[in-house]
Amino acid sequence: MQIGPYTLPNQLVLAPMAGISDRPYRKLCRSLGAGMAVSEMISANALVWENKKTRQRINHEGEAAPVVVQIAGADPGILALAAQENVRSGADIIDINMGCPAKKVCNKQAGSALLADEELVKRILDKVVNAVNVPVTLKIRTGTDPDNRNACRIAEIAEQSGIQSLAVHGRTRKCAFRGEAEYETIRLVKQQSAIPVIANGDISTPEKAARVLEYTGADGLMIGRPARGNPWIFSQINHYLETGEQLPAPEISEVREVLLHHLQELYDFYGEYTGVRTARKHIAWYSKGYFSSNAFRREVMQVESSTEQSRMVDEFLSLAEDRDVAA
Repeated sequence: MQIGPYTLPNQLVLAPMAGISDRPYRKLCRSLGAGMAVSEMISANALVWENKKTRQRINHEGEAAPVVVQIAGADPGILALAAQENVRSGADIIDINMGCPAKKVCNKQAGSALLADEELVKRILDKVVNAVNVPVTLKIRTGTDPDNRNACRIAEIAEQSGIQSLAVHGRTRKCAFRGEAEYETIRLVKQQSAIPVIANGDISTPEKAARVLEYTGADGLMIGRPARGNPWIFSQINHYLETGEQLPAPEISEVREVLLHHLQELYDFYGEYTGVRTARKHIAWYSKGYFSSNAFRREVMQVESSTEQSRMVDEFLSLAEDRDVAA
């Protein structure tokens, strides 16, 4: 898949996820098979007005190109300034968020709320594309609600504005994350588009990935929630698409090694206090399905020290490995 001057090594993209797809997680998913990883959504206003937390979010040290930063907002001028600032900070690609269904975003007429105003969409895309000399991409939903799916019209506007690729989540704003994603709209978008189209929504297994690619004709797949606690999903899907065969689930020893490394990256990136708290949700996702995982999660969520947190994870997965060997 080609986006501007960048030829991606495969068809898989880590989705932008607030509070999840930070630099440590992006690097991890890239190392396990994601061809590209998009930053968590960054408020254009916060970036322009020097928000400290946002500054940390645009730290790309050690990331392989292309570095993709997603910005969100409703003011074309502010979005253009945010895009320029991100490019100065090392972004290779700017992605514009018109897909987030969260009320706190949509109430500011940003995210997927923008889909209701096609003229504003055009002004935003024209302004941002003309403000930077790097590729600009767009993430959308299929429309505002099931009775008003306008993704095809938005796709036409995007292509005319110079957008280099389009990711489409197969739900409307009103649907949020409820129900099942639909792919018919993505298929229609791809049939009319000359730019790369990336399908997103409920791509949770290698078999599902292959079916979605075949049905929609999409150029790539964007994976979000199914990758939480399972960054191996990228290598599993890549292997299946290349060979038609399933990769076995990672050994517990590999899960232990990867998780402990992930935790250390979080501690180094955020510092002790925030690192421990950020790590908790990841530990919860990784540990699902193991013996006594509920009791383990209750205990580890109370820990305040990075040393103690990583020790508990190490011990829990070592015991799980011993049980697996004994069985």
